[in-house]
Amino acid sequence: MKRIAILCAGRGSYTEKTMRTLDADEPWVRRADELRADYGLVPLSELDSAERFSAALHLKPSNVSPLIWLVTMLDARAAQANDECVCVAGNSMGWYTALAVGGALSFDDGFRLVQEMSLLQERHGVGGQVLYPLVDAQWRRDPELARVVHEALVSSAGQALPSIALGGFAVLAGTEQGIAHLLRALPQVKLGANTYPFRLIQHGAYHTPFVSAASEEARTKLARLEFRAPRTTLIDGRGVRFTPWSTDVAALADYTFGAQVVEPYDFTLSVRVALREHAPDALVLPGPGNTLGGICGQILIAEGWRALASKADFERDQQGPRPLVHSLRR
Repeated sequence: MKRIAILCAGRGSYTEKTMRTLDADEPWVRRADELRADYGLVPLSELDSAERFSAALHLKPSNVSPLIWLVTMLDARAAQANDECVCVAGNSMGWYTALAVGGALSFDDGFRLVQEMSLLQERHGVGGQVLYPLVDAQWRRDPELARVVHEALVSSAGQALPSIALGGFAVLAGTEQGIAHLLRALPQVKLGANTYPFRLIQHGAYHTPFVSAASEEARTKLARLEFRAPRTTLIDGRGVRFTPWSTDVAALADYTFGAQVVEPYDFTLSVRVALREHAPDALVLPGPGNTLGGICGQILIAEGWRALASKADFERDQQGPRPLVHSLRR
């Protein structure tokens, strides 16, 4: 039995390639469909089994967020049955999944949280997000890329702000004016098969004050959620730990509706805390897709974990007898 840290994926992990994995007869899938019916929304099992993938339908926040949440919940349950989970963290929306995986919310309340937040973000959505690398081809930090990101933000007149620290990438958010500025100001760079900067599809200005209206309404609409001390230590987007024996439940709820929504989310720091404080044998990535695999590799390289210093080192380690990162989906 391994000691594992579970890292829950955020938006962007559900794609055409990850469809048709939900069993409509599985009890959790049935329950999620029942909860969707309370909102008058299409069952998740129906969306997942659709004949064709539709970006307009499947990537709509109120559909894609609960789809990701449910797939991740199912995978995380399987991982916890096989190994000892020492901590749970998540990227952005993955924090909502982490709360349920770690036991701070019940299945029903975890679902309600992610469903309501996705609906609120649709209603109060402004602007968008841009992805830009901070590393070179070997996933080593490039100070020049960090400099141009800083300059682009400074010159945006407050219309663009940091959103997520995502391993070797910066996720930047802003108003429509701010996004247009970032796409002009950031020089094009190629990393792997992708050219940056690019705008993330159907992503609002999450983790900035631009979405404060969603944060304020969430406190009212979700006031009845029953937060509790987690069964497993949770690590939030500030690197703060909520443990089974020392959690202030009110502070956990306040963070979830407040800072998690309107302040930058540091996924890199949450993984660093998981590594340094819990020293897991492996980082386990549940949920649709494998969006966090390379991100975790970049964080491990920055940490020098197991003397990793490059992408080549990480890939070689992954092919060895004790790979550090285990993705439960492809």
